[in-house]
Amino acid sequence: VTKGGTHVAVFIGDYFARSSKRSGAWMSAFRNQRKFGGRQSPVIVNVCNFVKGDPALLSWDDARTLFHEFGHALHGMLSDVTYESVSGTSVARDFVELPSQLYEHWLAVPEVLEKHARHYKTGAPMPADLRERLLGAQTYDQGFSTVEYLASALVDLDFHRGAPPADPMARQAEVLARIGMPRSIVMRHATPHFGHVFSGGGYAAGYYSYMWSEVMDADAFEAFEEAGSAFDPGMAAALYEHILSKGGSVEADELYRAFRGRLPGPEALLKGRGLEKVTS
Repeated sequence: VTKGGTHVAVFIGDYFARSSKRSGAWMSAFRNQRKFGGRQSPVIVNVCNFVKGDPALLSWDDARTLFHEFGHALHGMLSDVTYESVSGTSVARDFVELPSQLYEHWLAVPEVLEKHARHYKTGAPMPADLRERLLGAQTYDQGFSTVEYLASALVDLDFHRGAPPADPMARQAEVLARIGMPRSIVMRHATPHFGHVFSGGGYAAGYYSYMWSEVMDADAFEAFEEAGSAFDPGMAAALYEHILSKGGSVEADELYRAFRGRLPGPEALLKGRGLEKVTS
């Protein structure tokens, strides 16, 4: 990867499933960026588990995963800080998902779909009516999805507040009753199989952070919409300067304020999920 003729990073895409891989998708750094002790450019890899065929075709969810992980890759590759310990994705857990979830928004940009979502035999772009139906389906069932997620997040937070509960299932029932959980909806992850609760300090009481990351990414993409284009060069430069290049060298709230001029609110997230009319 070069910028203005200058080497910036090496990017590796390890995209197809094989028996030696664990499941899922992730970004890793074989080498992080730094300036201290001599300039060191990063070596970044995206690992996925797409089905290898002839041709290899991506589902909509596969494509979203591709964009998500490349957002992480941009965070690693475009880092421009002094110390390796705060370079790239070495940021708070909620903030690390901002570049990745933000980059997902470009998958749904009509110009991107027209150029890249093409028929594998004819090369014809996705028909406009199919594109509209695909994009319209993104808000389907979001009320249910939001409630089931938040229920698990609130139970997770409660478990880590004060002394551990003697009876986790009783505490779960108490929390659900307190928040008025609808009887027709269940938690996305109930306590007995809620791996985030028990997987160590990295995720403890942190399940909510994914939605907080979504608050940020929805608000950040709205900045491009307000500028009139998903490809606005001024906003792209601001995203690079204040988010993608800074790593953890500055506190996350300061970086976001520098990019957006303010901290994010939930309005863009509610709009993106089709829930803004529900709350008005």
